[in-house]
Amino acid sequence: MPARHSVRAYELTRPRARVLELLQQLDSPVSAEDVARRFGQHVNTVRLHLDYLAQSGLALRERAPGTGRGRPSWHYRADPDRPEPDPRVREYGALAGALAAHIVRTSRLPADDAHAAGLEWGRQEARERDLHSTSGADARRTVVSILDGLGFAPAASKRQTTVHLMSCPLLDVARQYPEVVCQVHRGLIAGLLEALGGDPAGADLRPFSDPGSCRLLLDSGSASPRS
Repeated sequence: MPARHSVRAYELTRPRARVLELLQQLDSPVSAEDVARRFGQHVNTVRLHLDYLAQSGLALRERAPGTGRGRPSWHYRADPDRPEPDPRVREYGALAGALAAHIVRTSRLPADDAHAAGLEWGRQEARERDLHSTSGADARRTVVSILDGLGFAPAASKRQTTVHLMSCPLLDVARQYPEVVCQVHRGLIAGLLEALGGDPAGADLRPFSDPGSCRLLLDSGSASPRS
């Protein structure tokens, strides 16, 4: 899958890429403290990422409105005039948008067809990864791990039953065609759960339900070992 990396222009580490993705998702500037809370990282580490993005021209840094004594803090936002730094990501998103538009125009049940496509995607991922039936806890951990590898930046609860997807590889297309893209992602998760011995209906994906994330609820009994 394309990553936010281009040897010709930028060297974005995974943490910096996640921060850039967050800035691109938000509608208003945020402070380093806000970003640190979202990712559970130390504010000084996050500030280094933000300053790198600003120096690279991918983010804008501006003073927050003054509210009292002292110098106002710095706030950051993605530069709206700078495109995605990796051309492969732009091409991937354009292709996904064209396919989503085609499904919407030609299908009588676009959401159902998109879910079916996602289900096949999940099954294919399971075959390639040689996934097998497992316990409910291991199944949830596996699903979260795969979503992380696919670029969703999941932030999971201790038991992995509530997962906040902090990033979306197809965010712009998902906003335009949520009935297609979000259903594909639902199908992906269902296909993975199916391969792990669970109920494909054991996951509830709630797109854009929380500030800065989509919420995924995984049934605590969604998988059990099969004989």
